[in-house]
Amino acid sequence: MSPVFRFSPASYSWVAIHPEPKGIIQFIGGAFFGTFPTVFYRYFLQTLFEEGYTIIALPFRFSFRHWSTAIDLLKEQEILQGELTERAARLGYKNQIYQEKTSYFWLGHSLGCKYIALLEFLSGPKWQQIAEFCIEPSTYRQVEAILARADLKDASILGQPSLLVAPDISDTESAIPLRRVARLLDRVGLGVKPTRAQTKCFVERSGLFNLTALISFDKDTLAGSETDEFKSQTIQENSDVLLLLKQLKQRRFPLLSEELKGKHLEPVGVRVGEFIVDLNPLDKFIQPLKRRRLEGLTIELLDELRLRQSQLESDLADSGHGTLAIARSPEPVEASPPGLQQ
Repeated sequence: MSPVFRFSPASYSWVAIHPEPKGIIQFIGGAFFGTFPTVFYRYFLQTLFEEGYTIIALPFRFSFRHWSTAIDLLKEQEILQGELTERAARLGYKNQIYQEKTSYFWLGHSLGCKYIALLEFLSGPKWQQIAEFCIEPSTYRQVEAILARADLKDASILGQPSLLVAPDISDTESAIPLRRVARLLDRVGLGVKPTRAQTKCFVERSGLFNLTALISFDKDTLAGSETDEFKSQTIQENSDVLLLLKQLKQRRFPLLSEELKGKHLEPVGVRVGEFIVDLNPLDKFIQPLKRRRLEGLTIELLDELRLRQSQLESDLADSGHGTLAIARSPEPVEASPPGLQQ
């Protein structure tokens, strides 16, 4: 008998507990759609549940203060680790897996990918040195204060693989289409923090992101696509997909990435019979399930990330550097040209 896919509330999230999980997926969606992940991403998440994963759907409030939202998500992981252990035990399921940090995966769509990138960056042992270079001192002090209030000084996502789907490293202009208003908010200090340029600086200077994969879409005009490399300079500079492909290609492992046909909202949709309705009348709106590759590719990349995780853990153990929960490759923190500093 197949396990029943059903979400129930836990802390500030929704969880679908698999009776025999091979891992736990923590999912963060895009702006607006990510506020109601169990509705808008239901088919996407159900397919992963049926593959054998416990699913945590992490809603987030819309805010320009992305540091606070990311840290709230990390705190939620700490809370849910104990909650899922207890619930699985009450249901008669195996529960030891929920106590193992490396059993957790991060899966993001759109803006959700930026929060995952910030959590990865904050997990590095030298993030303070990099942050002091990339952001202004007042913002750095604010981040430290947020972490202190959350009591997450030693919390991290080290050793937890991440899959980024159509990543949107959002700026104020991404959230507000009126450029004049967006620029005014930035000038008075009320815009998105960290900015896209600052987030780029974090990723570029961090030695982490070794267990990361990326899925993009060829007609995505928000996150960008691999083909942006052959377009105008302006498009190249604003393509988050192109940015991450370039930044992450020279890590411990070659970046796992693949581009599918489609637009930015491909993960969004509900199943109606043998079709997916993607809730976007400006897109294809409806698609036969047999033509849909996203879920199958997601499962393949998660499996590959699991293999890399095991290999990295074995390499660290052989070198005497401990486990994945403690270390990865070293982080470069040498000074870069002043033009990079924000």
